[in-house]
Amino acid sequence: VELLVVIGIIAVLISILLPSLNKAREIANAVKCSSNLRQIAVGWTMYATSSKGVSVPGRMPNISAAANVYEVGNGTVWRPRWFVTMGAQSGIFAYSNPTQSNGAFDNSANVDNQVFVCPTEPERINNRNFTYGYNYQFLGNSRYYTGQPGRYRAFPIQSSRVRAAETVLAADAMGTAAGKAKSARMGYNVNGGTGDAVTNLGNHAWSLDPPRLTTRSDICDESVDLTNRSAPEQRHSKKANVAFCDGHVEPMTLNDLGYAVNNDGTVLPNGTGHNGITAHNRLFDGRGEDRDTPPARD
Repeated sequence: VELLVVIGIIAVLISILLPSLNKAREIANAVKCSSNLRQIAVGWTMYATSSKGVSVPGRMPNISAAANVYEVGNGTVWRPRWFVTMGAQSGIFAYSNPTQSNGAFDNSANVDNQVFVCPTEPERINNRNFTYGYNYQFLGNSRYYTGQPGRYRAFPIQSSRVRAAETVLAADAMGTAAGKAKSARMGYNVNGGTGDAVTNLGNHAWSLDPPRLTTRSDICDESVDLTNRSAPEQRHSKKANVAFCDGHVEPMTLNDLGYAVNNDGTVLPNGTGHNGITAHNRLFDGRGEDRDTPPARD
C-alpha cells in the first residue's frame, strides 16, 4: 500500500512538472532561435558593408552562358541562396565543406551550421525547404523579369536606402503551405526538393513573401498561383521570431506583421482577412510605405 502511495505521489508530481518543463523547453528554443536570427542579421550587414552597400540577393543570379558558381568563404556553391552567400563576408558558413560545381545537388543539399537551424524544427535543414525565410522581394530578388533576361526584378538593392529598424529581414517561415488552410497542410518533407508538394510545411521557405501581393507579384516558388505564397510561421508560443535589418529580433504574430488571415488559417495574398487585418507591406518594403512588390511580369 505504501509503495502504491509513493508511486501515486510521483505520478502526480510528474503530471504537475511536465507542463512546466515543456514550457521551459519552448522558451529555451525561442531564445536560441532569436539568437540565430541576430547572428544572421549581423551577417547581412557585413555582406552589405563588403559589397559596396548592396543587400545580399535572395539567390545569386542565373547568368546565361556562365558557370554561376560563387565563392561562399569556405568553398564554392552553384547559385547559393542568401544565407549561404553571406558566408564569404560574415564567416558564418552554412556548409562545412561546400563543393557544388553545378546544380545537381541544388535542392538536396543540407546545411551543417546550427545557426541556420531553428531548434523548434531541427529537421528543417534542406537549403531550399529551409527554416528561415528572407524578405527577398524588397531586399534583393535577382530573378529575371519574365521574358527579359538581364533585367532583374529587384536587384541590386542599396542597404543604405532601407529603413533598417522598420524593415523585416528574415523570419521563421512556413513556405508555400501558408496559402493553404491549416487542415490541408502536410508535414515537412525530409527529402528536400525531391517529390515535394506546395502543401508541405517548409516548401520553398528560404524565401518569405510580404503580406500584400498583386496579380503581377513574384512569389516564393515562382508560380503564378498566389495560393502558393509564403509567410512567417508562428512556431514559438503562437508567434514567429522576426529579424529586422538593424539587427533587433522580435516575436510577432501574423497580425502584427500585416498579414490577412482567414479563420481556417489561410494566409491571403491581399484584401482583409477574418483576423480583421487588411494586408499591407509597411514592415517589408524598406520605406514603411506599403508599396507593391516588384513585378515579375508585364
